Amino acid sequence: MATQTITAPALALLTDLRGFSNIPPFPNDVSCAPLLKLSFKKLLDGDSEESNRLFQASKQLGFFYLDLRDTSEGDSILEDVDKLFRVGEQLFDLDVEEKQKYDFSEENSYFGYKGYGKAIIDKEGTLDRNEFYNVSKDDILALSSPLPAPEILTNNRPLFSSYIHSSHSILSALLTHLNLHLHLLPGTLTSLHRLTGPSGDQVRLLKAPPQDPSAAQPALGAHTDFGSLTLLFNRVGGLQVLPPPSSPDQQPEWLFVRPLPGCAIVNLGDAMSKFTGGLLRSNIHRVLPAPGEQAKVAKYSVVYFSRPEDEVLLKRLGGGDVIPELEDGETEEAVPSKEWVLRRALGRRVGGNVEEGWSGTESVGGGK
Repeated sequence: MATQTITAPALALLTDLRGFSNIPPFPNDVSCAPLLKLSFKKLLDGDSEESNRLFQASKQLGFFYLDLRDTSEGDSILEDVDKLFRVGEQLFDLDVEEKQKYDFSEENSYFGYKGYGKAIIDKEGTLDRNEFYNVSKDDILALSSPLPAPEILTNNRPLFSSYIHSSHSILSALLTHLNLHLHLLPGTLTSLHRLTGPSGDQVRLLKAPPQDPSAAQPALGAHTDFGSLTLLFNRVGGLQVLPPPSSPDQQPEWLFVRPLPGCAIVNLGDAMSKFTGGLLRSNIHRVLPAPGEQAKVAKYSVVYFSRPEDEVLLKRLGGGDVIPELEDGETEEAVPSKEWVLRRALGRRVGGNVEEGWSGTESVGGGK
């Protein structure tokens, strides 16, 4: 029998499709958001055109693809993500009673387990349709006291540490480019997001069960993220964004974001909008049942949420000539990052302050 040789391009394709090959394809007949696809390799190489595209994407939509292939940091995180998907599957297969032991919301903590239907997705009180587990960066890096955790997570602390270090490194590179375009003093943004600084940074493992694709109810309602940058890895669709209308008489339209092999979906959160006086966009988004045949499979996601350090005040930054200054008579709230994250995160839980949980930097209508 002849031996089949796998060529380099074919091997690259197999690597790119890691985790996607056993999932129904995302349909081609649905409207998708026009996210720019940025090359992390080009950004690391200091490509000025790619850097300009990053800044434009951050101002116009606040969402973009980040192609992580062909870099050591990117290859490392893609391997970690593949392992974390398997960890997530084992975690959510645990009995509900076991998982509920790690719901710390009554202790005023948003880390740990959040069960199915235990969060509110809109101001009408509609319950969510997913479960997730938040793992604290400070816990994993021994910057705070360790929280109790299921054995599957305790046994994988080195994996979480690796993923956190890679995520932080990648997002710091993005912050460095944005810092340059904002004409801030070198290191301004990264100094607010130090790896060793106490913060609300977290890894989230998420599962949503198969859904009826005709169901109108979102699995997660329209919202903005309340941190700085979000790094999302998913293989099943459902995420939608609401791009700003191109003209005053145009109605905004919800559009799906297609998952792409080898790429993370990155979006900016409220902190970046506050730091820049609204110049950078924290765009509203939601999660619906996946379109087409993908609705028939469970949806798993791996996410890293980057937030400013706990004591950082969320207000526009000085020291540059790009960020718009306050107009005469205009005031802005200066909230410590920890307080902002706590009230937004816990406000979404059942019994929480709904107004606080959904008071982001952008309304559902698309305005500030």
